[in-house]
Amino acid sequence: MITSFLIKSLDRTIVVTVAILLVLAALVPALNLLTAPDHPLHVPTYLVSLFGKYLTYALLALALDLVWGFCGILSLGHAAFFALGGYAMGMYLMRQIGARGSYGNPLLPDFMVFLNWKELPWFWYGFDMFWFAALMVVLVPGLIAFVFGWFAFRSRVNGVYLSIITQAMTYALLLAFFRNDMGFGGNNGLTDFKDILGFNIQADGTRAALFAASALALAVSLVITSGIVRSKFGKVLVALRDAESRTRFLGYRVEHMKLFAFTVSAMMAGVAGALYVPQVGIINPGEFEPGNSIEVVIWTAVGGRGTLIGPIVGAILVNGGKSIFTAAFPEFWLFALGGLFVLVTLFLPKGVVGTAQHYLARRRAYRETSRPENATGLADAEPLAAE
Repeated sequence: MITSFLIKSLDRTIVVTVAILLVLAALVPALNLLTAPDHPLHVPTYLVSLFGKYLTYALLALALDLVWGFCGILSLGHAAFFALGGYAMGMYLMRQIGARGSYGNPLLPDFMVFLNWKELPWFWYGFDMFWFAALMVVLVPGLIAFVFGWFAFRSRVNGVYLSIITQAMTYALLLAFFRNDMGFGGNNGLTDFKDILGFNIQADGTRAALFAASALALAVSLVITSGIVRSKFGKVLVALRDAESRTRFLGYRVEHMKLFAFTVSAMMAGVAGALYVPQVGIINPGEFEPGNSIEVVIWTAVGGRGTLIGPIVGAILVNGGKSIFTAAFPEFWLFALGGLFVLVTLFLPKGVVGTAQHYLARRRAYRETSRPENATGLADAEPLAAE
């Protein structure tokens, strides 16, 4: 069953993309660790972390594409699932600090000591173990998405109304995590991480390993998502995206299918957040900002929703451009981002990858019809049609 699932998911485009990601997972760390700093092929550690961050953004955009591109659910709350996964990893990293914190408390993180907390809150228990934190990375976003989707989809909330309540959910979590009495660091969040799995989080080798983990997670998620959308279930998802009422009248439980896709997508976003936090060194309530969810939509639209590869390309292109543009003209970046979205909507509605695929498909069809045997068949058919 698993073999059949994998075979169906691996078309040529997916195979090439996965191969590129696997090569990058090995090549970039090698160029960072095995080459001298003055070597022309050397990749500095700060670029390794930057590229790793781009890959986590690409995974987040891929998660959104599963529900928006193939299910028709425009979620403006995926930054919340990303942040929840990040907080789960951040809590593990904070527990690893122990007595090395500024206040020397072996149990309580520094911000709890500063706020005069007397004991560790119950929801922090277990986060000193990596396996538990990894489980929470997917379980917490998945559970919240399941509960939210259960009520939303059973109530048949669709379109812009669903988008609005997903954004409201994100904003509510933003306000909650800003509170100091919630036990998540308040507006300062979680930071000053020391170790991950016993390795110094600032070491070059650890940074390289995190980059490789991000590339591998993106490759695995791409295969899983491709398998979902190319299965019979995926074809029904596309059907309910294009004609939900007709799909419902055919007897499919539309709300269950939406719920499954939405939950899987949230879990993928949580994994992206968990890989993001140790590479940037901080997680705070700002990651819940509704504007972050809107940016993910822009990445997906620029690359091409419903293409799987497009959101990956869009996330890397837009964030790469952001790094360059904000260094030169930081005050104009939001205007450039808004203008980019307008231009893509007007002139590239299928996105970069979607437009390229459409062009190649038309060119392939033109070549097929221009072959001599096809032209001969058409010429023979004309007299018969005349008779």
